[in-house]
Amino acid sequence: MAFEHLFSPIKIRGMELRNRIVFPAMGTKMADDEGFVTQKLIDYHVARARGGNGLNMVEVTCVHGPSSSKPFLGIYDDKFIPAFKRLCDEVHAAGAKVGIQLWQGGIAVASYPGAMIIVPSDIPIAGTDKVIPGASVETIREVVEAFGQAARRAVEAGFDCIEFHAAHNYSPHAFLSPAFNKRQDEYGGSFENRARYLLECIRSIRKNIPEDMPLFMRIDAHDDYLENGLTIEDVIRFCLMAKEEGVDVLDVSRGNISSAAIKYEVPPVDIPRGFNVENAARIKRETQMITIAVGRINDPAQAEEIIASGKADMVVMGRAQLADPEFCNKARRGDVDSIVRCIGCNQGCFDGFVSPDMPHITCLRNPALGREAEFAIKMAENPKTVVVAGGGMAGMEAAITLKLRGHNPILCEATDRLGGQFLLAGVAPRKEEMRAAAISRAKQLEAAGVDIRLSTPVTPEFLQELSPDAVILAVGAVPLEPAIPGINLPHVANSHDVLAGKIPAGENVVVIGGGLVGLEVAEYLADMGKNVTVVEMLDEIGKDLGQLRKICVMESIYALGINTMVNTKCVEIKEGSVVVEKDGKTQELSADSVVIATGARSRAFEELTSYCKEKGIPYYVVGDALSPRRALNAIAEAVEVAMQI
Repeated sequence: MAFEHLFSPIKIRGMELRNRIVFPAMGTKMADDEGFVTQKLIDYHVARARGGNGLNMVEVTCVHGPSSSKPFLGIYDDKFIPAFKRLCDEVHAAGAKVGIQLWQGGIAVASYPGAMIIVPSDIPIAGTDKVIPGASVETIREVVEAFGQAARRAVEAGFDCIEFHAAHNYSPHAFLSPAFNKRQDEYGGSFENRARYLLECIRSIRKNIPEDMPLFMRIDAHDDYLENGLTIEDVIRFCLMAKEEGVDVLDVSRGNISSAAIKYEVPPVDIPRGFNVENAARIKRETQMITIAVGRINDPAQAEEIIASGKADMVVMGRAQLADPEFCNKARRGDVDSIVRCIGCNQGCFDGFVSPDMPHITCLRNPALGREAEFAIKMAENPKTVVVAGGGMAGMEAAITLKLRGHNPILCEATDRLGGQFLLAGVAPRKEEMRAAAISRAKQLEAAGVDIRLSTPVTPEFLQELSPDAVILAVGAVPLEPAIPGINLPHVANSHDVLAGKIPAGENVVVIGGGLVGLEVAEYLADMGKNVTVVEMLDEIGKDLGQLRKICVMESIYALGINTMVNTKCVEIKEGSVVVEKDGKTQELSADSVVIATGARSRAFEELTSYCKEKGIPYYVVGDALSPRRALNAIAEAVEVAMQI
């Protein structure tokens, strides 16, 4: 067995886990409109249990009816018990233990009309004369009782353990932190008073569960970006108090929803892997409690080192298992090269959660997330030869999906390597994992036996020679060239060529375009010591970045001293300068080099579609070839097409 410490059992009170890996409580939006468990949610958890996970933690479950909110689960009434029981039974049958995270959302429910907002102190609503009032003592006692009753229901449903959520600015954390709690009664002021609400909730839970049922608690290691927030010493002091009241396990997280520290809750690729492990190690050392390390742990060797060195007793590997539900099984047998790695893009998990346009979370690396039943691999009744034109991420996903279904895909790439724009993206600062993902996926296609033909552009003559049964066009996009006078001058280059290292940049660089790619190339050049100015026509830069990645990128832009100009149009490029227009006035910016990053357009492929139409060959256009957009959408589309053929 590979990674023997990671895959060793652990016993906590009466619960024994088969390994040290926790699939954590992550918001999914898979509950129904009334807060009930759905079959979709059961399938999601069962897939990770079958994949070898040790403990599945069911996510953010509302304990208090008046303050419950969509799209979260509810356990504030006995009516929820039967569906939870089905979930527990199916996860148990798949080999894992299952816990439930009991949650009272505090300020987080403010965006859901009608939900009671429970906060320790009055919060003025910006731009109005209204105030969210601090919770009354009666409300506090009502919620304390609700935690206990929710725990009773969880026991009846068959859960193996309970997790009390006391982090991330939800009401328990808000009461404990002096950054939020300004009360002067028995629930505020002194440390003991600020801890009172949490300890009462813990007692309420503990008295409603069996003696041999473990109680976990999710905590923040300390407060980030908050004036007068909790220190790690404060947190350790509170954990020792919680230990006395019956908490067994500390799930050590970071972040809050009231500041830029939200980036630590679902840390993007910009934040170092394992960034919070040393905090967990200190808390474990000073409390002598069973401790779980959390935070961008996405590699089995990394997780093994954490356990083997004694820094933590268990590890959360959440998005690692979103990307690959078979992560644990693959790691356990040492088949690490076949793991599909999370790359911290946040496009499907966090951005998908906060987007009203997405019904539930998903994953760039795994479009089957939340659609496990629908995307189960079904062998093709009539295997076909399918030419896939384009070896970027979408083309690779189409090809390997076809291969798994028994088809004969022929993957053709015009250049000498697979990976497409992911290879370029991986050159940008902090995004090495994207490049690694592209290289790894290419090797996985080779191992699966996909027929890969590099330096092979697909032409009508090529299709005539092969006579395929179907064609998938995943030929991608090329940089857009805007109609700016001077754009063909020798010191002007597109972002792709700059990131690929084909064209060296001068000392003073103007980047035209402040979207994702423009900012990445700006950081890339600033890292090399160049003086960089970004010119953007819109009213802000980074509009196409997700919330958490944008926080990190903007912090880096500021730290690197990159100059940004918004509401600014480039009207002409000259030798040694760029003419821009802002607020009706023009000015010249010094520029040895100019980089164009104003978007992309689909590659031309009309001769291929014309040939397919003429010969009656079914064809499908996917990814950026259809319309340039996020990799999340391109990959999902490619897999859907491959499932249909």
